[in-house]
This record gives sequence, structure tokens and C-alpha cells, in this order.
Amino acid sequence: MGQRMFVAVVPPDEVVEHLEEFLEPRRDHGMPWIHPGQWHVTLAFMESVGAAAELELEERLADAAGRRRPMTVRLAGAGTFPDPVAARVIWLGLQDGDDANDAAGGPLGELHRLAVNVRAAASTSGAPVDGKPFHPHLSLARLKRPVEATRWLRVLDTYRGPAWQVDEVELIASHLHEGPSRRPRHETVSRFALGEDARRGARGTWAG
Repeated sequence: MGQRMFVAVVPPDEVVEHLEEFLEPRRDHGMPWIHPGQWHVTLAFMESVGAAAELELEERLADAAGRRRPMTVRLAGAGTFPDPVAARVIWLGLQDGDDANDAAGGPLGELHRLAVNVRAAASTSGAPVDGKPFHPHLSLARLKRPVEATRWLRVLDTYRGPAWQVDEVELIASHLHEGPSRRPRHETVSRFALGEDARRGARGTWAG
């Protein structure tokens, strides 16, 4: 059995802190908010990556990232999966951080192309990606049972985070029930720079 892994954009500390401050007065309302240390924007999720596929996966991800350019985005706009009256996931969306209308050549268009390239790299490496279409978002809460979330959407829709430049993606291994309070422990396996020659990233471990 291989490792559960995903490729993601991880917001920088200043973006995380800004969102934490916004959510702080709303934390005692029974919502199971995801720990800030685990906030990320998933580009591709692989349920099982075998040891034989991992090295090729890293090489192909480095190449895929190197062919895409850095982009400026911000967190803004709220939503739910599957819908607001029976929400299982509550999330914030991404917008163009340059305050321009996003077009095919804009930051979100580039983010979609990055996701396509990352998913192709995984599939070619023998690490099948889940079949869900790419919808750029950062999950804030996962619910054990569906809830009516219209009130939360009205609150979260007022949030507009600081812009930041996405200049790398991370390959992360998810170890179920190994983090604090039996949360998953996320291990950053490699980082891959955008817009540069493919390179192997630093390795590290963190628990959120």
C-alpha cells in the first residue's frame, strides 16, 4: 500500500495569520475549523503513491512546476461542497491578487494550467489522481454531517485576504491520525519552484 499524497499551494505565514485573526472571534460557535497549520490549496490528490512511483513523480513535478510562471492571488469569496443547504465542506476561494479581471492568461488561468500539468505528471508517474475537477479553494471546515451553512457563507464572503505570490508548490504526504488530536500529520516531501529550472526541494516534516 502506498502513501496518501497531495500537491498543493501553501499560503505564507502572513496570509495564514491574517485569516486566523478574522476567524478568531468566530471559533467558539461549534464549527470544526481546520487547524491553520493544515491550510492549503490542493492541486492534485493521490490516494496511493507507491515507492517505485515516488521518485519519478518528484522528477515530473519539478518539470511541470518549472514550466509555469509565478502568479499573484488572494483568498476571497466563500462556498461549500456540495451546496449551502447541506454543506460538508466550507471553503474560501481564490481571486486574482492584482485586482484585475481574471482572464485565460491571468493568475487563476495560470493556476488551472498548473493543476493540469501537475495531474498529468502524477498520472504519467503511476500515481493516479482522484477524478474530481479542479476548483481552487482553501478548506476551512469539514463536517461529519451536512449542515445549513448560509449564515456562515454571508460572514465568510466579507473576507478579503492579502495578496501573495505563488512561486512554488509542495508535494505533501498525509499520515492519518498521527498529528495532535488524531488529526492527519502532513509531511512536506519536496518543494518545486515555479518558473525556474526543475529542482529537487528541501524535505521537512510538520504537524498541523
